Amino acid sequence: MVLASTAASALQAAGFVGTWDTDVRAGRSVLDAGAASLMAGDPGLAGTPLPLDAALGRIHPADRDWVFGRIRHVRQTGGPVSLEFRIVTGTGETRWILNRGSLTPDADGTLRGRGAYIDVTDLHRDALQAAEGNGAAHGTDLNEAADHGLQIHAALERHGDPYLRSVSGMLLLGIGRALARRDP
Repeated sequence: MVLASTAASALQAAGFVGTWDTDVRAGRSVLDAGAASLMAGDPGLAGTPLPLDAALGRIHPADRDWVFGRIRHVRQTGGPVSLEFRIVTGTGETRWILNRGSLTPDADGTLRGRGAYIDVTDLHRDALQAAEGNGAAHGTDLNEAADHGLQIHAALERHGDPYLRSVSGMLLLGIGRALARRDP
């Protein structure tokens, strides 16, 4: 009994969320209570075969397409799975999840997958604090810089100096890239 308690404590300390078991042919995954609660948003779905959309219902919108694409690919090829992506909890908090497992043929040759979800948010804490704590201010600052940059660029266009137009164009390009990297 002490060993089980120690193992459970170690798993919790390591960020263990829960497990998944996928029947590739059926296109369904079964989550345990921890995974169903965090990943699907409903612990009552534990043990129920779920389609990918439901099993990963809380995946961050910016990560959804690439994660689903990678999962569809490994469901065709089999092999190891290792994906790190964001989810949005029911309270709106962003968490980073590591999905590790493998898809292999069972005794009948049917591809099955088994794996686990691990919360690795602590590894991304600085980036999350910057995004959540100052995100609105940084977004406002970038939008303001873009507005001023456009005014400066237009004035330099009228001035006619090719070097200054080039520099202001580079500045606008940098601001545009920073705006594009922001979460929607």
